[in-house]
Amino acid sequence: MKQLYFKAEDAWESERLDKYLAKQCEDLSRSYIQKLLKEGHVLVNGRPEKSSCRLAAQDEISFSVPDAIVPEILPEDIPLDIIYEDQDVILVNKPKGMVVHPAAGHYSGTLVNGLMYHCRDSLSGINGVMRPGIVHRIDKDTSGLLIVCKNDQAHACIAEQLKVHSITRRYQAIVHGRFQEETGTIDAPVGRNPHDRMKMAVNRTNGKEAVTHYKVLRQWERYAMVECRLETGRTHQIRVHMSHRNHPLLGDCVYGPDPNPMKCMGVTLSGQTLHARVFGFVHPSTKEYMEFEAPLPEYFASVVERMEGKSS
Repeated sequence: MKQLYFKAEDAWESERLDKYLAKQCEDLSRSYIQKLLKEGHVLVNGRPEKSSCRLAAQDEISFSVPDAIVPEILPEDIPLDIIYEDQDVILVNKPKGMVVHPAAGHYSGTLVNGLMYHCRDSLSGINGVMRPGIVHRIDKDTSGLLIVCKNDQAHACIAEQLKVHSITRRYQAIVHGRFQEETGTIDAPVGRNPHDRMKMAVNRTNGKEAVTHYKVLRQWERYAMVECRLETGRTHQIRVHMSHRNHPLLGDCVYGPDPNPMKCMGVTLSGQTLHARVFGFVHPSTKEYMEFEAPLPEYFASVVERMEGKSS
């Protein structure tokens, strides 16, 4: 059990208790905080209070957070599209719809479950039992290349390259709208959306540096195909940046104009049209630069083909 203590500052006068705790504990969801409030894990001035409790300045808050129960993550015989593998790393072409690592609601069918079956005990342990071998991730509905490390030395090497932005990561996406320019750079910090903690946003107050370089590959009447090169790797970076520039990704149900699965040119889209096409890195053992490319998935190629046919 972890004990947290807070004293409400004057600026929080009359704020709801659950909103205050959600701001102080950004790693916990508001629904989970409300659950703990109902169970009596939160005391204000020594007394249990409800979510709707309005704070007064200098209120003393005691918050008991139960220890997380780590579920057993089991190996599963899941087909993996392995682009490259050696004793240090694996490059996997992740399909759209697959979750990278186990989390609440997704303890099976993830990439990690498949990797545990494929690699047996040969995965780095730096990120713990929930994320063995995982150095970075891509969203569930983003397809494409992802590197996985088989030992801690390789993990530390790749993590350092990600930290100093020396990894090559190029994505292809279809976005709404046409561009006047052929290339551009979006340099805008990304952080939690202050109005919706489930989303990210360009946040110039509390966001972290985020830089995306883009190049227009093709344009149609109402859409464009772009290549995005990541200089940094913030959560939902490309999706947030392109939406910020009024070019949300086609099919994006979070940052785009349509909150539901949609059809485009006869192809059903559930989630953003985004593919991690190129990944390049310096190999942890050989110290040689290696670069790999994953072809566009069928659904993505079908949209492009139909748009090309319509524009001809």
